[in-house]
Parts: sequence; structure tokens; C-alpha cells
Amino acid sequence: MTERIRYLEEPEQVRAALSPLRRQLLGLLQEPASASQLAQTLDLPRQRVNYHLKELEKAGLVELAEERQRRGFVERLFRATSAAIVVDPAVMTTGEERAFTRLHDQYAAEHLVETAASTVREVARMQGKAAEAGQRLLTFTLEAEVRFAEPGDLHRFTDALTEAVRRTVEDFDAEGGRPYRLIAGGFPRPAGPPSTAGPPEQPSTAGPTEQPSTAGPIEPLPPQGDAS
Repeated sequence: MTERIRYLEEPEQVRAALSPLRRQLLGLLQEPASASQLAQTLDLPRQRVNYHLKELEKAGLVELAEERQRRGFVERLFRATSAAIVVDPAVMTTGEERAFTRLHDQYAAEHLVETAASTVREVARMQGKAAEAGQRLLTFTLEAEVRFAEPGDLHRFTDALTEAVRRTVEDFDAEGGRPYRLIAGGFPRPAGPPSTAGPPEQPSTAGPTEQPSTAGPIEPLPPQGDAS
């Protein structure tokens, strides 16, 4: 059965998936195909495609989907084991870099990156476990845009948001309930064409639209909120 998301935290698996050709193969193998079919699609020698398929199979990124009896040989059809791949950011950094990004400065970009990486890691793992159990993971997402007149406003905004989160947490926190981890972070919008839309958009929410899952623990929500 094909997973929706495959979480990679082993360096060997990451190396097996990262080459451009193998990424192409994984994309094509969302539908079962043979080495000959793939070679024809990519205009490559079948032997070369077959080699990369074997490496992807060894890494657990593709699997045998079907065998078809042809005249004089058996045709093997492969498929990708997941619809998408998420790579643990820690695999791509050195020990020194990981130590550096463990800074707990509320306003450090490194801390935001580390927190976001941790979120990717935890949600991907839990989603994988939920999929194995035939369940869906209940999550929510909140996005908004705010424009600060001066740098000091960012700090005042963070303090106000922290207090608002603290009050909201107190209203909804239930002893014995399932703990959720709430993360809030902000960063400058990437440069692009100036917006002519006027005021910033109102916060939009995505979810919760899925059934709760019991797959894997979620860190308890800090009583004072987390506006990192």
C-alpha cells in the first residue's frame, strides 16, 4: 500500500532519493511501471534505469507492484512506496550546525528554523503512524500577515500575542484532554511585487477537518503558550 508521506531520517535513504534521475523515477512511479517503460519515457538505456530502480528498492522507496509473464521473460512493475517524501532536516546538517541551531533565543532565526524542522519531523512521523493504522491526524493551521511600522513593534506584537495565547490556552485547556503543541512564528515576507490589495488578509484557518488519531505522542502545550 502506498503511503501519503514517507519520512526519511536515515542518511542512506536520503542519498538514494536525492539524485535528479531518482527523483524523476519516484515521480513517474506513482503509477506502476517497468524498467522498459521508464527507459522509454526518459529516453535512457534500460540497464541504467534498472540499476537505479534496484537502488531505490534497496532503500525501501519503491516496491514490486506486479509481475507479468511475457514471451520468454517476466516483466516486473514497480511503484513508489509513498506519494511524497519528507527529509529530516537534521540529516542535512553537521553536528556543529545542529548545536548552533539549538539556541533558545525567542527572536533568533536559527531557533525558528529548528522549531519548524522539529514540527516537520514530528507531524510527518505521526501522520505515517496514523496512515498505517488507517486513521487521519487531526491538526489545524493558522496563517496571517501583519505589517510593522518599526522594528520595536515586532517585540510589542510578540508580547501581546503571547498574552493572548496564554488567555486562550487557559480557556480551553482541559485536564485529562489530549495535549496539542501550538507554535507561532513570524518572518519577513519574501521580496516580490508590491501588494496592491490594501489591508493585510484576515487570518485564515485550515482544519480541523480530519478524524483524531492516536498515533504517537504530541508534546504538551506549555501553560504560557509558545510564541517562539
